[in-house]
Amino acid sequence: MPRALISVSDKRGILPFAQGLVNLGWDIISTGGTHAALKAGGVPVQPVDKITGFPEILDGRVKTLHPAIHAGLLARRDMAEHTAALKNHGITPIDLLAVNLYPFRETVAKPQVSFEDAIENIDVGGPAMLRSAAKNHESVIVVVDPTDYGRVLDLLRRGEVPRAVRQEFAAKVFSHTADYDGAIARYLTPREDGMPHRIGWSFERLMSLRYGENPTQRAALYVDEEPRGLRDLKQRQGKELSFNNILDLDAAMWTASLWQNVPACAIIKHTTPCGIAIAGTAEDAFKKALSSDPQSAFGGVVAFNTVVDRVTAVAITSLFIEVVVAPSFHDEALSVFAAKPNLRAVELPVVRATAGLDFKRVRGGMLLQDRLVFEPAEAEWKYPTTRRPTEAELVDLRFAWAAVAAVKSNAVLLAKNETTIGIGAGQMSRVDSSFLAVHKARQQGHDPRGAVMASDAFFPFADGVDEAAAAGVTAIIQPGGSVRDAEVIAAADKHGMAMVMTGRRQFRH
Repeated sequence: MPRALISVSDKRGILPFAQGLVNLGWDIISTGGTHAALKAGGVPVQPVDKITGFPEILDGRVKTLHPAIHAGLLARRDMAEHTAALKNHGITPIDLLAVNLYPFRETVAKPQVSFEDAIENIDVGGPAMLRSAAKNHESVIVVVDPTDYGRVLDLLRRGEVPRAVRQEFAAKVFSHTADYDGAIARYLTPREDGMPHRIGWSFERLMSLRYGENPTQRAALYVDEEPRGLRDLKQRQGKELSFNNILDLDAAMWTASLWQNVPACAIIKHTTPCGIAIAGTAEDAFKKALSSDPQSAFGGVVAFNTVVDRVTAVAITSLFIEVVVAPSFHDEALSVFAAKPNLRAVELPVVRATAGLDFKRVRGGMLLQDRLVFEPAEAEWKYPTTRRPTEAELVDLRFAWAAVAAVKSNAVLLAKNETTIGIGAGQMSRVDSSFLAVHKARQQGHDPRGAVMASDAFFPFADGVDEAAAAGVTAIIQPGGSVRDAEVIAAADKHGMAMVMTGRRQFRH
């Protein structure tokens, strides 16, 4: 009878997988919580300590680190001396290992996690078993990814798991354990020491793409072990996603996630917004965001931080859109989209950025930085001008400060009624961004008088403030910190404008 050892922290799909193995005549052994879960689910299972003859000790730190386990995993079936050694010591081979590791990354992502809790979530026995099984993958099927359970059962029902698949699973194990160890190394590196001395990230190919930014470039989407992210992408309808689609939908969903308790909509072109708005409903948020710049929105990506219903879907289909991305869609919305079979409808969880490391590729290396996490930090705001913002202006300033975080630098944004009405992005000078934001507003029929302006970094000169005042902008929010802050504040006072200095820059290169 073939034997499987199952020990998982992530118990998704484990009951049907184990029961499927039993139905195929497999013997199941397991540890601690997994043993309890399988037994409660009616799966016949033996505890590991019955196999090892040694109890779990040290609060479960030692349970599988035993020759009866590792010899069962490492013994080569094609070597007579290995088979004889197992027989001499009364060890039964283990033919399948299904293991995933203690949730270290998820644990350390918690805001108030203690060092002791983090350390206790460093798995020792799991990686050891995985490496043993992966080394001996010609004899042992090793499964680290719960999404592979169905595939394994299907292959076993047909007879055997081919060597090529076993090797694929082994490669996945070593990538997984390398990424796991890298996460631990990053956590243990003291922040005062700066960035880690060595970085190892492991990525798994999720999908191949037709081409990259241009047809001459090969491309694929790879995902890491982030608990929530593009790994959870689910396409509900439409053409195959392109490289540029994925870049844009990721930027769009990041933008929409800046608001949590109110429906938000972001329309993205070339990874930067051409319209952002919040409202009482998804439909109203879309219509407001579209009003920002309907000309640029043509062929864009639309993202929501809330479910898309039928009326919102009807509004969306009035315009040519490449991708709609949201945490979920009502069935009635998908029925509306079905009339446009090329429209890509994608579900992606709304996940606000949390503390972590981020990188950008450069030739021969990479740049590493702390991930940008948007924090309003309103308690830190300063009001340096003679006139303070009105309550109505503050509402729009709060919105604008969040929205400008999604725009490429140099970024200047005009907002009115919690809607962008003009965006100046990626310009070489900030006054040009100010001019462009005003120009885009007027081009689309928006009156900038009474609007507020947000800038992702300080105004190096007063000319950007003068440009805003000439257009009728009444309040500005910006980080401050320029050597010419006094001149900038004086210009705002001269025009009777209110100004907020947040003390935080929000560059996006």
